[in-house]
Amino acid sequence: MITKEHITKLKQNGNGEIAALINTQRDVGSINFILESLGRLPNNFNAEFLYELLNHSHSQVRLNAVKNIGKLNGKSDTDCLFQLYQKENDTTVRREIVSSIGRQRKISNKPILFNFLKDEDPKIVCQAIRGLLVFENDKEVEKNLRPLVNHPNEMVRTVIYKEYFAQENQHKSVLPHAETYDFLKNVVVNADVLETLKFVPDESIHLTFTSPPYYNARDYSIYPSYQAYLEFLEKVFLETHRITKEGRFLIVNTSPIIIPRVSRSHSSKRYGIPFDLHPYLVKNGWDFIDDIVWLKPESSVKNRIGGFMQHRKPLGYKPNSITEYLMVYRKSTEKLLDWNIRNYNYKTVEESKVADGYETSNVWKIDPCFDKVHSAIFPVELCKRVIQYYSYKGDLIFDPFGGSGTVGRTAKLLDRLFFLTEQEPKYFEYMKTKTKPHTMFNERKTRFLTLEQFQEIAK
Repeated sequence: MITKEHITKLKQNGNGEIAALINTQRDVGSINFILESLGRLPNNFNAEFLYELLNHSHSQVRLNAVKNIGKLNGKSDTDCLFQLYQKENDTTVRREIVSSIGRQRKISNKPILFNFLKDEDPKIVCQAIRGLLVFENDKEVEKNLRPLVNHPNEMVRTVIYKEYFAQENQHKSVLPHAETYDFLKNVVVNADVLETLKFVPDESIHLTFTSPPYYNARDYSIYPSYQAYLEFLEKVFLETHRITKEGRFLIVNTSPIIIPRVSRSHSSKRYGIPFDLHPYLVKNGWDFIDDIVWLKPESSVKNRIGGFMQHRKPLGYKPNSITEYLMVYRKSTEKLLDWNIRNYNYKTVEESKVADGYETSNVWKIDPCFDKVHSAIFPVELCKRVIQYYSYKGDLIFDPFGGSGTVGRTAKLLDRLFFLTEQEPKYFEYMKTKTKPHTMFNERKTRFLTLEQFQEIAK
């Protein structure tokens, strides 16, 4: 039986023994096991047998041979690899060839890497870009890479933009990343969100968590058409993008809805709000990160399966809808998440760490809440998870459709700040009744403002 320890010993004795071992193997699995167990190759390693394996009939053997050739510390036979690339049909092997040539970091390989930039496979183009970027301040490399900002593939465009254009367009925020404006802290404005946001400065908030009003499902959410509804939400989240700090998050809670049929001779209409809204968000600078499924007990939702239970006829199946979506987006940026985190001091980072017992999957089982005044309120547990997972203590949390104010109250409970807008007077007044009296401790009092009052303090 061949073991990794045995292979390591033969490698140290000299590669002639490894080549001999491979030549005695009759099954592909054993050959691949040997190749995958070679590990780091010594400087004096003779790789002739690896080049012979480039002509093997099995693609996995060719792939592992190429991977090991790439470990040869710049001593790879580039011409041999390029010849294989030109005739190779396996996508994975072709990508590995480009990676192996790029890892050599040889200036003489630049023409070959330039050639790879013309490949139809965007992953090969990205591998070639990676191999070329090691030649810093190389004018020839820059000349070949900069035009790729117009490449058809979005990943290629993103890489090139970050390397050559992001610095040119970089701007500095007025405020430090972890801070916000005092006039926004723990404020609820009774006004249309679009009117209110006209007075909110750029890059003011750290996290938005909201549930938009469902299309024509409530008295306060009547729109002339579904398209008009989507365009309204587009405007809201475009403005939200403007006031969101670089690289921070937007979480939108929505679900498909049903508009009842007019009569028995007509059909009801089902609208996929989360799926229809998604293209608008991505188009306007929000990067899609995750989809979280909020799973509710079946007993808590309207029964749709009743008719089918009686007749069991195919085509008439309508399952009970026990899920909603939390669609997670991040404001587009070339900076990694670590940059956001490094903008906080050590104490804040440590105190904001999520405690044990956090959810590890994207399916959250949480019971819904019911309220006499507001028919669609967030469960506190849902708010807690979102705020804890996507913000730090002291951050400003925004909800453009404040409703009963659960996001604000939960943010305050978790030592965050909040900024809410709500245009319905009855919900605005209802939020006031939910506010605890100001205590003797150093606690920031919630301010309930009209649009005119908010406009005045914004000045």
